[in-house]
Amino acid sequence: MDALPWGDISAREAEVLAAVGEHLTNAQIAGRLHISARTVESHVSALLRKCGVSDRRQLAALAAEAAELGARADDAVLPEARTSFVGRAGDLEAVRTALDTSRLVTLTGPGGVGKTRLAVTASAAVAPRFAAGVVYVDLVPVPPGQVVSAAAGALGVTERPPRPLLGSVADRVRGRAMLLVLDNCEHVLDDVGELVSALLRAGGRLRILATSRERLGVMGEEAHTVSPLPLGSVAETLFLDRARGVDRRFTAAPALVTEACARLDGLPLAIELAAARAAAIGVDGLLTALGDRMRALVGARGGEARHHSLSDVLGWSYDLLESEERALFRRLAVFAAGFDLDAAAAVSPRERPSTVAHLLGRLVEKSLVVRRGTDRTRYRLLETVRAFAHASFAGDEERDEVLRAHVEWASRVAAELETRLDEDDRAARYDEVVDDLRAAFARTEKEPDPVAHRLGRALAHLTFARGSFVESRAHYRAAAERATTSADAVRDLRSASEAAQSLADGDDAFDLLLTGADRAGDERDRSVMLALAVTLATRQLGDFRRAVPSARRAELLARAMRTPVEDREHAAVLATARAWQAGADPVVAIEAAHDAGDPALLQGALDCANSAAARQGRLREAYRIARERLDLVPMLTKHRPADSIEMFDLFHSVSVCAVAVGDLQGALAIADRATEQDPVNADYPFVSLLKYLAPLTLSGRFDEAVELGERAFAEWRAARAPLLAWLAPSVQMLELATGLRGDHGLWRARTLEFVDHTDPRSWRLAATTAFVEARLAVRTGHLIDADRLVRNAFQDFTQPWYRAYANAAGAELAVVAHLPDAEKRLAQAEHTAEENDWAAACVARARGRFTGDVAAFRRSLEIWDRIGARFELEHTEEVAR
Repeated sequence: MDALPWGDISAREAEVLAAVGEHLTNAQIAGRLHISARTVESHVSALLRKCGVSDRRQLAALAAEAAELGARADDAVLPEARTSFVGRAGDLEAVRTALDTSRLVTLTGPGGVGKTRLAVTASAAVAPRFAAGVVYVDLVPVPPGQVVSAAAGALGVTERPPRPLLGSVADRVRGRAMLLVLDNCEHVLDDVGELVSALLRAGGRLRILATSRERLGVMGEEAHTVSPLPLGSVAETLFLDRARGVDRRFTAAPALVTEACARLDGLPLAIELAAARAAAIGVDGLLTALGDRMRALVGARGGEARHHSLSDVLGWSYDLLESEERALFRRLAVFAAGFDLDAAAAVSPRERPSTVAHLLGRLVEKSLVVRRGTDRTRYRLLETVRAFAHASFAGDEERDEVLRAHVEWASRVAAELETRLDEDDRAARYDEVVDDLRAAFARTEKEPDPVAHRLGRALAHLTFARGSFVESRAHYRAAAERATTSADAVRDLRSASEAAQSLADGDDAFDLLLTGADRAGDERDRSVMLALAVTLATRQLGDFRRAVPSARRAELLARAMRTPVEDREHAAVLATARAWQAGADPVVAIEAAHDAGDPALLQGALDCANSAAARQGRLREAYRIARERLDLVPMLTKHRPADSIEMFDLFHSVSVCAVAVGDLQGALAIADRATEQDPVNADYPFVSLLKYLAPLTLSGRFDEAVELGERAFAEWRAARAPLLAWLAPSVQMLELATGLRGDHGLWRARTLEFVDHTDPRSWRLAATTAFVEARLAVRTGHLIDADRLVRNAFQDFTQPWYRAYANAAGAELAVVAHLPDAEKRLAQAEHTAEENDWAAACVARARGRFTGDVAAFRRSLEIWDRIGARFELEHTEEVAR
C-alpha cells in the first residue's frame, strides 16, 4: 500500500493499516504480522493521530481509499534524469516542508538556475505522500490559450462537450491526493493562474508545485526562491561531474574550477555549458575566454562580476560558435517542441542537408542542443537557450525568412500526416510535431495565403482525427479566413460545421453553414450550404438549443432550390433537404446520393427513409434500412468529419430499430459491434454500454442489464458528459429490469437525471414510461390504477420506437384488470404488434388470457422462445397452465 497523504507512516504502520482495512482484530493482526497485540494497539493509536480520524471505522475507510488509489492510475512519468543531482539538500527539504503546509508552492529564479531539476527531484522524493500519484506538465511548448488542454492531456482528460474542458480537469482532481507539477509557467502566467485557482478550489487534497521566473500571483501561493549553487563544494562538484560526463579522464586544479564557477555565478546551466567546453579546451582555456567576456561586462556593471546573468553565459557560448553554427543555432529557435534533422534542414534552405547534419552534431557536442531518442532521433533547445537564440537573429529580414520557412515546413508536414491518418504510427508522429504546427499556424495572418490555408485545414483535420473537436472547429474557421478562393472558404466552413455537429452543437453548426452560404462565390455553393442547413435543422432537432422554425427552414429551402442543379453532389444535397423538410420521396434522395458517390450523403438519405418508415409505423422497413446503413460502414472513414457523424448516428439508429421490432439477439450483436467501431466509444464508452440495456432487459437477463447499467451510469456521471436525451429510453429499461426481478430501484430517478427532466411522461419518455408501468402492473397485480395506465399505453406517442411495447403491455393489463374495453385494446395492440415480435408474443399471451385460446398461448410461447425472451417464456408457461 502507498503511504497516505494525511501523515507520514512507516512501513509497519502501513501493514497494520491495510489489515485494519480488512476489518481484522488486533489479535488477528498480531498473528499475521508476528508481533504482540500491544504493539498493534500502539500502531493503531499512532495511525488515528496521523490520519486525523477519531475511530477505527474511519481508519478502515481511509485504508480502503488508499488501496483503491494504490494503482496510481494517474501517475505520469517524470522527466528522466540522465545526470546526477548535485547538492540542493537544503532546497529539497524546503520544498518538502512547504508542500506539507501549502497547497501551492512556486519555485522562482532566473532561467538556468535549476528550477525544473529541483522540482522533478523534489516531486520524486515526496511521491509516496500522494496516493493518486504525481502528474507532470511541461509548459515549454504550450502557447497561450492551451494550458488547460496541456493539463488535460497529462491528466488523461478528454474533451466532453459541451462541458468546458477546465471543468472536466477540475473534476479529475476532485477528492484525490495528488501532486501536480507545472513546469515553466513564465510565458503563460495568466492561463496558469486561472487553471491553478480552479483546481485548488476543486481539489482540497491537491498540491501544486510550479516553476516560473516570477510568482504566479495566486492567493495562497508560497514562493521559494531557487538560488545559485554555493561555491566551495557544490558548484565545483557539478562542474567536475559534467566535465567528466564528456571526458572521463578530465582533471583540473580545484582553484581553477572554483574560479570558473565563481565567474559563472554558480548558475547550474552556465556551469554545465562551461564544463562541456572545458572538457575540450581545459579550464585555463575556459578562463581565458571568460576573461575576455567578463572584462567587458564588468566594465558595464561597475565591477560586480558576480551579478552576471544567464544571458551573458549564453552570449559567451554563442560567441564561441563558428558563423555557420550561429546561423543554424538561431534558426533552430523557431521550433517550439523539438525537431528532427529534416525539420532543421527545412529552416536552413541555403545549406545542404549533410552540412546541417554536421553543424547540428557540433551544437549537440557543445550542449546547446539536446539530442533525444534512439530509433527516431529528435532534438530540442532548452527553453532558456531557445529564448537567447531567438533574440539573436541578425535582423527582421532573417527572422521573417526563418518564420516563413517554419510555416512552409509545418504545412508540408501537416499535409503529409493527413495522408497517413490510417497508419498505425501516425499518432506518435502527430504528438511530436503538433505543438509546432499550432505555433506556426498561430503566427500566420488572417489573410489569403495558400501555404497558411493548407496548414490550417490539415491541422483541423488532424485534430479532428484525434477527437479534439473544439480545436478542430477553431482551425477550420481560421483556415477559412486564410483561403485564397471562396470555394475553399466554403469547404472549410462546411467542415467546421461538421465538427460542431460532432459536439452536438446544432446552433453553431447551422450558423456556420449560413456563413458559408454568405461567403460563397457562386450560386451552386450557396445553394448547397443552404440545403445542408435545412437538413441539419430538420434532422438533428435535438442538438439545437433553439429550434429553427419550420417557416424559416422552408424559406431557406426555397432559396436553395432557385439554383439549377449543376452536378451530382448538388442534386443529392437538394434532394435530401427536400426529403427531410418538405416530405419528398426519400428514394429520390437515395438514388441521387448513390450517383454522387458520397457515402455520408448516402447515409443521410437512407436515414431520411428510415425516419419516414418509422413515422408511418413501418418499423420492420425502418430496421431493414438501418441494417443497410450498417452494411455500408466500410465506405465510411472515421477521421472524415462528415463520415464520423454518420457513423455515430447509424449505430444509434440500427440499435433502436432492432429493439423496436423485437430483434433482441440482433440488438445485442449491434451493441457488440458498436463497442468496437463506434467512434464516440473512445470518449464516451458508456454510450455503447447503454445499447445493451434494452435487449438484455427484454430478454430477461436482468442481472446483466443492471450490472452494465450501473457501470454506464457511473461512467456518465464521472464524465460530466453532455445530455444525450435520445438515449434515455435505454436507461429507463432498468426500471423494468429491477421491477420484474422484484427489487424496485432508483432507475426512474436516474432516468430523469440522465435526461435532465422532471416529468417521466415527457414526449421522449412517454412510450417507455407507459410500457414499464403497464408491464409492472401486470407483474405485481396492482390493478387499482389500471384504467389510467391503459389509456397512457395507447396515447398518440411522438416517438414510434416503443409504441408496440406500450400497446401490448397496455392490452394485457386491460385483460388482467377485466376492463370493459379489453377487446378493443387487444385489437389495437394486435395491429401495432405486426411490426414487433416481442409485442406480438405479449399480445398473443393476452389473447390467450382473454379467451382461453390454447393456440394463442402456443403462438406466444413459440415467439418468446425464438427471440430469446426467457423470463417472458417462463411467465407465459405459468399463465398457460
